Parts: sequence; structure tokens; C-alpha cells
Amino acid sequence: MRSGSMAAVPDLDPALRALADAYGIATEYWDWQGRHVVVARETVEAVLAALDVDASTPEAAHAALEAREQEPWTRMLPPFVALRAGRTGRVDVHLRDGDGLRVWIDLETGGVWEHLRQLENWTPARHLDGPYPGGGPVGEATFELPDALPLGYHTLRASSTDAAGQLHEASARLVVTPAWLGFPASVGERRTWGVATQLYSVTSEQSWGVGDLVDLEDLAVWSAATSGADHVLVNPLHAAEPVPPLEPSPYLPTSRRFANPLYLRVERIPEHATAPDAVRAEVARLRADLAARLEGVDAIDRDAAWTAKRAALQALFAVPRTAGREAAFAAYRAREGSGLQDFATWSALAVGLGPDWPTWPEALRHPGSPAVLAWAREHEDEVAFECWLQWALDEQLDGTQAAALRAGMRLGVMHDLAVGVNPRGADAWSLQDTYARGITVGAPPDPYNQHGQDWSQPPWRPDRLAEAAYEPWRAMVSTILRHAGGIRVDHVIGLFRLWWIPQGLGPKAGTYVRLDHEAMVGILALEAHRAEALVVGEDLGTVEPWVRDDLRSRGILGTSILWFEFDFDGDGSPLAPELWREYCLASVTTHDLPPTTAYLAGDHVRLRERLGVLTRPFEEELALDEAERGAWLDTLRAHGVLADGADVEETVQALHRYLTLTPSRLLNLALTDAVGDRRAQNQPGTTDEYPNWRVPLTDADGRPVRLEDVFRSPRVRALLAVLEG
Repeated sequence: MRSGSMAAVPDLDPALRALADAYGIATEYWDWQGRHVVVARETVEAVLAALDVDASTPEAAHAALEAREQEPWTRMLPPFVALRAGRTGRVDVHLRDGDGLRVWIDLETGGVWEHLRQLENWTPARHLDGPYPGGGPVGEATFELPDALPLGYHTLRASSTDAAGQLHEASARLVVTPAWLGFPASVGERRTWGVATQLYSVTSEQSWGVGDLVDLEDLAVWSAATSGADHVLVNPLHAAEPVPPLEPSPYLPTSRRFANPLYLRVERIPEHATAPDAVRAEVARLRADLAARLEGVDAIDRDAAWTAKRAALQALFAVPRTAGREAAFAAYRAREGSGLQDFATWSALAVGLGPDWPTWPEALRHPGSPAVLAWAREHEDEVAFECWLQWALDEQLDGTQAAALRAGMRLGVMHDLAVGVNPRGADAWSLQDTYARGITVGAPPDPYNQHGQDWSQPPWRPDRLAEAAYEPWRAMVSTILRHAGGIRVDHVIGLFRLWWIPQGLGPKAGTYVRLDHEAMVGILALEAHRAEALVVGEDLGTVEPWVRDDLRSRGILGTSILWFEFDFDGDGSPLAPELWREYCLASVTTHDLPPTTAYLAGDHVRLRERLGVLTRPFEEELALDEAERGAWLDTLRAHGVLADGADVEETVQALHRYLTLTPSRLLNLALTDAVGDRRAQNQPGTTDEYPNWRVPLTDADGRPVRLEDVFRSPRVRALLAVLEG
């Protein structure tokens, strides 16, 4: 519940407050404890500066505000318009006052939508430098966008003729997005369930020290064929650095559009079958040497695995391809276009210069520079190899999804989308003009990390995204969904607003910056609609209620974690099953918490105390946590899913059985819970203090668990049977 009252923001003059609002920058907010927080002037000015807006003095802020208000009048059409299907919209067109005007829509599938209805608009003309040479008074005309437009990416066009007969034209992207997404037809009205896993941690006898796409395929096929699972949710498979050291966090990738070749199964690449005996022997030797090196190592060693695997892949790249394979590779490169070329060029450059592109020679720091283009031509083979890796990933991702569906899954693989990218990586280089400089994103303090979080990722600039017609966002989402039955969007609130942290100020001194959620969520929904996939938004933590309502109204699922579900509108007790959301992905735990066996023992509180990320006294935190867990166990008994005297394994089963009492349409089982693992994959707010994202799958006694062990385990089968029903 909120406490206190909203007060005028001190130390911010009216022009600065208005300027911040015009750019979607919050000057005040309510924190997780219901307290009203006023954003410091220093923060507001730094965020505006990252948008190339000078607000260092009241005079500068006033001038910037005036320029912001006049900006739409300096162009004929806005850069981008988003519209939900079934709703009318409107667009303002600016032209020299008195000139003739025609407005129409070129549809994506061909054809023209003529005769848009003009609405009344009595806004006076303005005398400024408008969209025409020579200046003069600029008028504004408003047109209605019809509610019957088909879904898709259309082009809004306008043309005017001045008194001298000169023609002036403009165009803008108009995207019409689904009003409702929901579940794909393959699911219908059924409840579905699946398994969640951190793929790198799930190794088999055939994998190269890290779980790979064939391991994912085997897990999907096995869980579907033996238990009726409908999906496997995996960690982000986004690209990492091309050479060690590799960033261990899958949520800090170098690119979100392209995938990590660490997940390739070398022997599944077609050229392995046709390679000379000497090449196949070399591949086998590399794998055997890696296995020997990793014997007895209780950690995921990405660097060792990728070093060996990259050498094997380079050997296979040199194997001649058939004419058909060569044509398929060329077709893939043509389809992916400049995005793939830029990514591959960055990767090839990073092999020689290191992945920290801001330290490269200045002439190579921008993808469009003549020096970069010349370098790519001179190193064509290295660039082609990086493209080939992505082609191989595209084929194996396609095979994994196809196998999952053939085995009976209704959804197949559900991919995870990270919030952002590494500031020194490929996306930050190739799309650098769309990112804000001197800013990182994170999260304000919350109950689970009371110091706040800095994820060290640069945010997209909302203005630059609009100017680019959201093409970077569209390309990324469509690529991920190409071989997916669903996508989980980490920190989905980031499509509405992000916590911007000016460099050097720390996560507590950040503020929220709004994005155009109609565009961001709309494009996501449109691409999912085209892929016949569902969308799950991770809406945990501090989320404005209207955001959850908006996502629900569009048929985008939320996320419910049992340990966080309390009746906050009532007496604060565990949420009764009938009160859970229908449109959500429900699970007992998540990758940011220890597996359930450990959570029941309070390991997460002790770990946070040991790592120094608590702000409340340890004994107080432990007592509160024990009370919450006790309340949940009482609730399980009251609903008849937990017997008195139950052991830990039976309690884990009871917690998952409780999920089946809720109306939630999508249930999730963490593979770590199935095998009895005790270690968390990640501890938020830490880096090297804990082996985040490097924890292999183990059983309750800490022994390694291979994928083959999962398939033979009665414990795993028993827990899957709970959700199978």
C-alpha cells in the first residue's frame, strides 16, 4: 500500500519538469515499499543529455522544450504509427498552409487504401521552418486511420502540391498489430505444461562440456513422448563473444538477434558426414581432449568448451559443400541481409582485436565506415565463417523445434528474450546509433535485491527506434520466433519503461524512461501471430497494475511464481488457487532463486547474507522468510495436497500439485526441481561473488546429473507425473 502523498518535485523548475515529461522521463515515482521518491535534478539532466538534450540551465531547458513541441511541425509525417486492429487511429500531417494534400496507405500485401477521412482540426498555423524549403506558415491536417486495416507493416503516404505546382512527398511506416494474441490454435482451450531448463547446464554423453541443441531436442522429445509435455523453456540462446573469455550470463549477450554457436552439436552438421577421415579424426580428438580436461570439474567451463568446438567447426567449414548446400547458405545470407553481415564483421574483427569495440582503432568503431567495409572485403573468409555458424544454428534450431512438434508437443521450444545487450558487443556496435550513451539499465531496489541492480546494458533510445521504424526490434523478434512455439520476455515492463542509470550514479539514483509500448508490444504480438507462437511476459517485481491489465487485454501471458503469490489485496496470506491468473505461466520457482529443495531450507536467505545483498538484518529476513514458507505449507495442507509428516521430495511434489488447482493455463516445472538440485543458477546483484550461470545440473547430493540420468530417474518421472495429471 502506498504511503505519504504526492508532492511537487523540489529543485526542478517547471520547464525542466515539462521537458522531462515530453521525453518520457519520470521525475517522481513510488518505490517497492510504497514510498514517494523524487528524482534528483542530476539524474534528470543526465538522462536528457543522453538523448542529446541540453537542460543544464533553466534557459536551455526552456529552449529544448520549445524545440520538442515544434518538432512534429517540422516534418510532414511522423516517423512511425502503431495501430491495434479493430481500432481507429489518427495521424497529423503538416504542410504549407493552403497547399493541396493527398493521404493514402500502401498495404503490405499489395493494393492501396485510398480516401482516408479527414477530421476536424482547428489548430492555428505556425510560422516556422516546416517540411518545405522556403519556410512560411505550416498547417496541420488530421486524418482517421480506419479500423478495418489488415494486420501488417504498411506504408502511410502523403503528398502535397504548392502554389507553384511543386510536389512534396513523405512516407511513414504504419504497423497494424493484433488486438488479441492468446494461445495458438495448436493449444486451443487446453491447459499445457512443460519443463524449464538452463540449457548450458544440461550435458549428455555426446555434448562438448555444455548442453547443446541436440540435448535440447532429446529433452523435448523425451518429455513429450513419456509425459505429454508441451514445451521446453530455455535460457536465452543469444550470441556471446566469438573468443574467450565468454560472458557467462545468457542475459548479457553480444547480440539478441543472433544465436550462440556454443550450442551447436558439431557432429550434427551435414559436412561432418562428408568430411575426410582426417577431419573427422581431428574433431573426435578435440572432443576427447576436452572431455579429459573437464573430468571432475564442478563448473561449466564455456571457454574450454568453445575453444575446442570452434576449432572443430573451423575444420568443418573448410570441407567443400555440395552445390545445393552452397545455394542454401547463399540464400540464408541474402535473407538475413546487412544485419547478419554487420554481426559477422564484428565477430571477425573481435577475433583479432578483442570484443571491446570502443578500444578498436577509431576507423573501425562504426559499421558504416569505409575502413570497416574495406576490412570486411579483405577478410571475406573470416566473415563468411561467422555467417556459416549462424546458418548452422538456424538449421539446428529448426530441427530441434520440428522434432519437438513431431513428438507431440503443442508448442515446442519456448525461447527467452534478454532485456538488453553487452555494451561492448555486436549489437552495441552495429546498432550504436540507436543506443543511449552514458546510461545503463537495471532495476530500483526491491524485496529481493534491496540495493537495486545495474545490468550494465545500454538502453535503446525511444526516439531513434521510432526513426528506424522499430526495424531493429522487429528483426530481432522475428528471428527468435522463426523456430519457436513461444517466447518469454524477461522483464517485460522494459517494453513500457526502463530504469535508466546515469554513469557513475549507481542503481538507486536512476529513473524510469517510457517507451512506446503500443509499438514495442504490438510488433512483438504481430510477429508471434505470424509465427503461431505465444508470448509470456516476466512481470515480476515492481510493475504498475495497468501494465499487467494492458498485457492481459492483448492476450499476452504474465508470470506467477508460487513463492511470490500472496493475497496483497486481502489479508496477505498465500493466494488461494482460484484467485491465480488464468493467462500466466505458473511455476514454483525461477532461475533467480534456488531450486525448491533449497528454498524450503531457507538457503536463499543465507546465501544473500553471505554475499552481502541484504539491507535488513539477517535474523529479521530469515524470520520473515520462514513465516512465509510456513504459511505456504499450511495452505498446501488446507487444500489437501500435502500430508502431515511429508518429506522434502513429497513437499516439492505438493507444491507443484498446487499449481494444478489454479486456473493458470501454462504450467512450468524446473528441471532442477525434478532432479533435486540445491544450487541456484544465479544470484541477482552479484557477479564473481557467486558462480552465476556456471552451475551444472546435480542431484540432491551434489553429484553430476547427465541427460541420460534424467531419462532414467524415477524422481524425475514422479514429478512430471504431477503436472501430467
